[in-house]
Amino acid sequence: MRTAILGPAQRAESLASMAERELDVLVVGAGVVGAGTAFDAATRGLSTGLIEARDWASGTSSRSSKLIHGGLRYLEMLDFALVREALKERGLLLERLAPHLVKPVPFLYPLQHKGWERLYAGSGVAMYDAMSMARGHGRGLPMHRHLTRSHALRVAPCLKKDALVGALQYYDAQMDDARYVATLVRTAVAYGAKAANRARVTGFLREGERVVGAKVQDVEAGGEYEIRAKQVVNATGVWTDDTQAMVGERGQFHVRASKGIHLVVPRDRIHSTTGLILRTEKSVLFVIPWGRHWIVGTTDTDWDLDKAHPAASSADIDYLLEHVNSVLAVPLTRDDVQGVYAGLRPLLAGESDATSKLSREHTVAHPVPGLVVVAGGKYTTYRVMAKDAVDAAVHGLDMRVAECVTEDVPLLGAEGYRALWNARARIAVRTGLHVVRVEHLLNRYGTLAEEILALIAENPSLGEPLPAADDYLRAEIVYAASHEGARHLDDVLTRRTRISIETFDRGTRSAREAAELMAPVLGWDKDQIEREVQHYEKRVEAERESQRQPDDLTADAARLGAPDIVPL
Repeated sequence: MRTAILGPAQRAESLASMAERELDVLVVGAGVVGAGTAFDAATRGLSTGLIEARDWASGTSSRSSKLIHGGLRYLEMLDFALVREALKERGLLLERLAPHLVKPVPFLYPLQHKGWERLYAGSGVAMYDAMSMARGHGRGLPMHRHLTRSHALRVAPCLKKDALVGALQYYDAQMDDARYVATLVRTAVAYGAKAANRARVTGFLREGERVVGAKVQDVEAGGEYEIRAKQVVNATGVWTDDTQAMVGERGQFHVRASKGIHLVVPRDRIHSTTGLILRTEKSVLFVIPWGRHWIVGTTDTDWDLDKAHPAASSADIDYLLEHVNSVLAVPLTRDDVQGVYAGLRPLLAGESDATSKLSREHTVAHPVPGLVVVAGGKYTTYRVMAKDAVDAAVHGLDMRVAECVTEDVPLLGAEGYRALWNARARIAVRTGLHVVRVEHLLNRYGTLAEEILALIAENPSLGEPLPAADDYLRAEIVYAASHEGARHLDDVLTRRTRISIETFDRGTRSAREAAELMAPVLGWDKDQIEREVQHYEKRVEAERESQRQPDDLTADAARLGAPDIVPL
C-alpha cells in the first residue's frame, strides 16, 4: 500500500530539501488547486515543491458546500461546456480516483407550479443525466425521477404541504473538502513532491524579468529559505492579487471574493431521507445530508474585508433561516444551529457587479517569465485546472515532459477500498471496534484506515471516542498530527475533523484532550498545550461574537478580535 507521512520531521526535511537544489516546479498555495497542481507535476516526473502559508485547505477549500457536482444551474445559463467538464470529473472521482472520499447524495427539487415547471425543470435534469451518461461517467449514480406531491412528502416529510405540487429527485456527489485536500497533498508527496505548511512566501526571487523562485519564511520555527524553481505556480485563490503584487504585476485578470456562509444543524431537526435544493431570488439554496447533521447554504455576497477569516454576520444567518423555513413544516431557530462557517469563492472579475454573475470558469496565465497563475474555477474541476497550470509551466521548461496522467492515478486510500469495505464486518471482529466505527474510518481514510488501526493495536486507549465529540476516535487526533501535517489544535478540530462545526460547543469541550493527544507527536510542553487551548477558545468566542453582529463590517471586526497565530 502506497502511503506518505507528513509529520514534524518530514516537514522540516521538506523545507531543507526544497532550499537545497533547484526544483522544476514550485507551487504556492495548498488549497485544492495548488495541491492538485503539485500532484499533477509530481506524477509527470517533475521535481516539485508545495508551500502553504497556513494549513492545507485553510482558505476556500475547507469552507465549501462539500459538493462534487456538475453545476445543474449552469445548464440554465447554457454553459454546457462547464457542465460537461464537471460531470466527467464527478464521475472520475466517484468511480476511480477517490471512491472512499466522494459519495453519491440525493436531492429533491420541489415544484411549485403545475405543468410548465415540471416540463422545464425535468428537461434540465434529464439533460444533466444524459450528459453524464454520454461521457461514460454516470454509472455511479441513479437516474433522476419524477415524484407526485404525496410521494415527495413521504421522502421529505419536513416539507410544508403547500410548499410543492410535486418534485424531482436527482443525484450528485459530496465529500469532506478539507479531508480531500489533505489526502491530495499526501498523494503528491507519495509520488515525490516535497510539501510544507506554515511556510509563507514573503517575496519572489528574480533574475531580470524572470521569476526564479520564492523567499519563504518558516512561520513555525522562524527560519528563512530561498527556494529556487524553473517555474513557480501561483495557486493562491482569493489571495491571487496579493501574491501577484509581490512581483509588481497584477496580471491579466483580477480575482474577486464572494462570501458564502453555511449553517450546520442536527439531523433530527429536518425530517427527510434526501437533500433539498431550493430556488432563491439570487441563486439556489441547498440542504445537504452530512452524517448526523445537515448543511444549509449558501449565500453569495461581495467581500472585501479580511480574507483569512471571513465572518458570518447575524444578517447572513437570518437570510438562510428565512429561506429554508419558507418550505419547512417545523421551522429552524437560532438554537438549532450547531455550527456556522464562511468561505470565499475566488471569482474572475467580469463586467457585472453582481458576484453571482462573475465567471466560474478558470484561467491560466503566464504574466512574467517563470511564473504561472491559475485562478477561478470550482472545486469539482480542480484536476483540470491543475493540468492546465502544469501544461503552462511545462512550456517554460527546457525539457521533454510527460502528459498529464492524473485521470488514471487514484488518491491514497482508494486502491483496494471496495475490498476493505466488503470486509468491514471481519475488520470489526479483528479490531474489536463496532462495524459503524470501521465504516467511519474507511469513508475518511480508505485503505489508510489500516494505519489508524495499527495505532489502536499499539495503544488500545486510542480506540476510544473523544468524550465530547464521539463521532471521532482519539487515534484520529494523533494521526492528524503524525501523518497529515496538522501543526495546531485548530488544524485538527476545524479541518482534519469537523468538530468545530458539528458540536454545539464548537469543539471547546474537546480542545484540551485533543491538545494533550497531539502534544507527544509535536513536542509540546504543558505551557504550549495551554496556549493552544486558549487560542482555540478565543477563536470560537470571536466567531460567536461575529455571528451576533448585524453586518459584515462589525462581524469582521469582531472576528479579528482573536489572534491569528498560536504563540510558540
